[in-house]
Amino acid sequence: MDQMTRVARTIAITSGKGGVGKTCLAANLGCALVQAGRKVLVLDADLGLANLDILLNLNPTATLHDVLAGRCRLEEVILEGPGGLRVLPAGSGMSDYSHMTGGLRERLPEVIEQLSRDYDYLLLDSGAGISDVVLFIASLAQEILIVVTPEPTSFADAYATIKVMALQQDRMVFSLVMNQVPQERDGQAFVNQLQQVADRFIRGGQGRPVSLTYLGAVPADSAVEGSVCKRQLLVASRPGSPAARAIVKVAACLDATAPSPSGRRALPLCSATDGAPGCRLA
Repeated sequence: MDQMTRVARTIAITSGKGGVGKTCLAANLGCALVQAGRKVLVLDADLGLANLDILLNLNPTATLHDVLAGRCRLEEVILEGPGGLRVLPAGSGMSDYSHMTGGLRERLPEVIEQLSRDYDYLLLDSGAGISDVVLFIASLAQEILIVVTPEPTSFADAYATIKVMALQQDRMVFSLVMNQVPQERDGQAFVNQLQQVADRFIRGGQGRPVSLTYLGAVPADSAVEGSVCKRQLLVASRPGSPAARAIVKVAACLDATAPSPSGRRALPLCSATDGAPGCRLA
């Protein structure tokens, strides 16, 4: 992509509840996109409980909070992570950023706009839930990717997240990745069920329905826990593991889609029949 015309796809990766492997998936998805030749930055947007730098075994001397406070320039904070992945870390335990502030509202859009000129993908690893900060992060992204696990609580919280974003932001298009599934094929049925519930109970402006794009499922895999403990990226350290192979498929399916002029996602160019898990549900 030409440097002068580059505009990053900005994707907020979120979840209805914590503990679903969102940050691990965001980092590995970014690495898989880098392996596919894309220039990618992952921004730790969990501004109160940031831990992306820990996951990637990085030791930042400054963070996003320093940029927002005007103490550092953006280029001074960005780190090179494993495999050429770029990382913008945030600080943990920063109570001032666990809720919406005027500075956050004013400065963060400027940061994201500046970054969008330099990358193909900006992955915003947001916090979980529907706090005002999480919803604000989502509002700055072109696309939303929700990570869900096959548990009733995760299902309910994912539905709540979709409903709030649809009603408050009039956002009707979402991508979903099923994580920690017993079998990869189980993800499709789960997302179909979520689509059916959304069709019954959520309508946007002018009665528009919610549309869910299923990007694929990542199976439960002991290699994931091992990579997290070693602070390594799974797709780099264990590329042959079932979870790593699944994440690479998800990245390929994501990369094969593009936002349409209307803001609705275009149909994926991959499908379950050609070796990738993505499909359009509605």
